[in-house]
Amino acid sequence: MRFLVRLIINALALWFTTFIVSGVTVKPYAPGEVPTILTYLLIALIFGVVNGVLGTFIRIIAFPLYVLTLGLLALVVNALLLLLVAWISSLLGFGLYIDGFWAGFWGAIVLAIISWLMGLIVRPVTRDR
Repeated sequence: MRFLVRLIINALALWFTTFIVSGVTVKPYAPGEVPTILTYLLIALIFGVVNGVLGTFIRIIAFPLYVLTLGLLALVVNALLLLLVAWISSLLGFGLYIDGFWAGFWGAIVLAIISWLMGLIVRPVTRDR
């Protein structure tokens, strides 16, 4: 249940990010509403896997640099992970398109903030009792 809620939150955050940040767009695999929704969910799934596997590995390896930069390196790492997701989804023929590093940088910041805010709203619903 939590996995699906988290996936939907990330897909919605990505959808909002495409409206807020110019240079971050999503191209669905087919025209229509259902393919567009599925595309956002697939991109959110790819982002979750990349962030969970590669992002965790990078955070562990680069921990001293995170401390030295007071966490500012995390912004760059998140932007690069978002660019990696765009590259992976473009290999599939659909998905996330980012116009350069700075669009990815601001897109990663906006995506993180929106996901965090939506997670705060949904948290009481997903809490196990």
